[in-house]
Amino acid sequence: MQESDLFSLFGLGEASLRLGVFLSVFVIMALAEWALPKRQRSMPQGRRWLTNWGIVVLDSMVTRLVMPILPIGMALYAAAQGWGLFNMLSVPTWLSVLVSFLVLDFAIWLQHLLSHRIPIFWKLHKVHHVDRDIDVSTALRFHPLEILLSLVYKIAWVLVFGTPAIAVFLFEVVLNAAALFNHANVRLPEKLDRVLRLAVVTPDMHRVHHSNRPRETHSNFGFNLSIWDRMFRTYVAQPADGHEGMTIGLDPYQDEKPSQFVWSLLLPFLKR
Repeated sequence: MQESDLFSLFGLGEASLRLGVFLSVFVIMALAEWALPKRQRSMPQGRRWLTNWGIVVLDSMVTRLVMPILPIGMALYAAAQGWGLFNMLSVPTWLSVLVSFLVLDFAIWLQHLLSHRIPIFWKLHKVHHVDRDIDVSTALRFHPLEILLSLVYKIAWVLVFGTPAIAVFLFEVVLNAAALFNHANVRLPEKLDRVLRLAVVTPDMHRVHHSNRPRETHSNFGFNLSIWDRMFRTYVAQPADGHEGMTIGLDPYQDEKPSQFVWSLLLPFLKR
């Protein structure tokens, strides 16, 4: 199976489709934040957004320079070589795609948990957590080294399970859209939030994860499906101080530095 076969229906390549969905969801959530904000901002929006967008642009450049093959490309190569569980078994395509989606979602949940529990990974991941406001741009804010490690990690899961390329593509698109959604500073009706979070991570659920209280920081690790946090008892329903009263970020960094581009990139290497 060639990559062009997967996406010829749309007349676009995989990268173009992912970028189009990403930008569309970003704009929709940014407009929703403007229309129905949940919290007042602590920091000027312009500088934060410039820094967060600068980080994601750098991430993309570093990824293209350093990574010779990405998860979708590896999935296609593994299929051609017959590597991985699903490439060795005769199962319906729909089943392999469904199971692969669930496996990848669990893998990202586990990676997120480990990035909090293992000190060297936390040094990188806290670049994401020091943002003093949480909004749709926070979903862009991951250190380039963490992005590279995440790609290697996902490739390993793709190789072991022989994940179909279309499953990897669908998962990446949904994951990116979900991250933009659940980081958004948007006010959802409480009844709608309660129903949605039975299946997926909502903005109110994920906002708890960005609290300065350690118990809340180290909870709610899901980006897409909410089942894993409930299953492994890392779920916290609401912040102790309420959504409007809670402090976003990490206590040692309640100043203007998290909105600085260079400082954010150097943070994992700074002594505090």
